[in-house]
Amino acid sequence: MPAPLLAVLESYVTLTPEDRVAVDDLLGAPRQAAADSELVVDGDPSSDCLVLLEGQAFRHKTLPDGRRQILGFLVPGDMLDLPRLFLGVDYGVTALTACLVAPIARSRLEEALAAQPRLARAFWRMALVEAAIQREWMIGMGRRSAHARVAHLLCEAFLRLRNVGMTHGARCRFPVTQNHLADAAGLSGVHTNRVLQSLRQSGLIAFRTRELIVLDWPGLIAVAEFDQQYLHLPAEPVGRTKVTV
Repeated sequence: MPAPLLAVLESYVTLTPEDRVAVDDLLGAPRQAAADSELVVDGDPSSDCLVLLEGQAFRHKTLPDGRRQILGFLVPGDMLDLPRLFLGVDYGVTALTACLVAPIARSRLEEALAAQPRLARAFWRMALVEAAIQREWMIGMGRRSAHARVAHLLCEAFLRLRNVGMTHGARCRFPVTQNHLADAAGLSGVHTNRVLQSLRQSGLIAFRTRELIVLDWPGLIAVAEFDQQYLHLPAEPVGRTKVTV
């Protein structure tokens, strides 16, 4: 089941038939993971990398006193722990929903990247986009207002879900809780609640049973000071459901 990973890689580089076969051969047997389960453990010395095939998850770091910082929300096609290829992993990944993940043996990935330059370029671009997202989050934490910070996270999440065919018009499944948003935006739960209430009352968004509804996309972009260029998304979503907001 390499389709989500292939779709994301091909949004960066046009792969040859041989490259596609190589991606197919890389993936080990998929396994199911329950919501809230730990997919990657901080410091785990495993020799396998993991790719998310179905579901949603998030990266995080937790301080010794239990305070958590969410570092990113993950969608199908994302590598959960690509740094493990060279550096080991220094963060955790937790499932937001029931997930399907597949392992990629680090040794096999190294061989494939050495043998097939296009595939190596695609994974390299994936890593660069992850770094661009991290820079944008850092700017948000340091310089954006609380309203802009939360709105920016919602814009990013919606576009990344749309890109893999997980939106329906202006709606997407969004199992992220207020606590998740607080941990991602570096805000208290109370402050995050006030921001969400304000965004709702302004007619920008709505929530319905673990679903995000974007009511006013231009308005949400304006509040977020959002420019999607850093995501380097293709002109059309790579998923099967191609929609606009």
